Amino acid sequence: MPVKPLTILLADDHEVVRRGLRAVLAERPDWVICGEAWTGRQAVALARQLEPDLVVMDLSMPELNGLEATRQIRATLPRTEVLMLTMHSGEELLREVSGAGARGLVLKSDAGRSLVVAIEALARHESFFTPQVSGGLREGRLHPAKAGQPGEGTALTPREREIVQLVAEGRSTKELADHLGITVKTAETHRSNIMRKLGLHSVSEVVRYAIRNHFVEP
Repeated sequence: MPVKPLTILLADDHEVVRRGLRAVLAERPDWVICGEAWTGRQAVALARQLEPDLVVMDLSMPELNGLEATRQIRATLPRTEVLMLTMHSGEELLREVSGAGARGLVLKSDAGRSLVVAIEALARHESFFTPQVSGGLREGRLHPAKAGQPGEGTALTPREREIVQLVAEGRSTKELADHLGITVKTAETHRSNIMRKLGLHSVSEVVRYAIRNHFVEP
């Protein structure tokens, strides 16, 4: 009986990165790239449409960051594993990635040698974290019970987190409304409620909050 191929969705906003990932994954005839996304919103939509076995997700995605896209994908597709790609490391980031539901994380600088091994692990529903960021796991500093704790950014609703990212990306209130399919008045209300909830008073403070919580790149 033929083995069912592993279906993989690639999500990265840089064509050159997706091209590199395709080249690496093409070496495995039993793996199929079923789709590609270049925004977080598109990654969520394609995942729900295609129901891939695995999503390779860039942490820094426009419109909807990789953490939030992962939360939404895992909420509706619990059997779909997510492997996060990032240029950054650190125990706090590892906590946030795990809390979002991703089972693996690979530094982009390690992708050439670790990507295939990571995907093989996640295909078995096992975890894989790139060695540079997994020291805390090996030494027991990142307790499993803490891995799912929400970061500061999860104090917001999914819609509010999406709006924070769009504001940090420089979208006007009208652009928010058009992008989300809501009225300008509703967008203004969301924006005011978010800033009050977070105790923020300016767009620059929203940007700093978004950077601190990995919604956008600095």
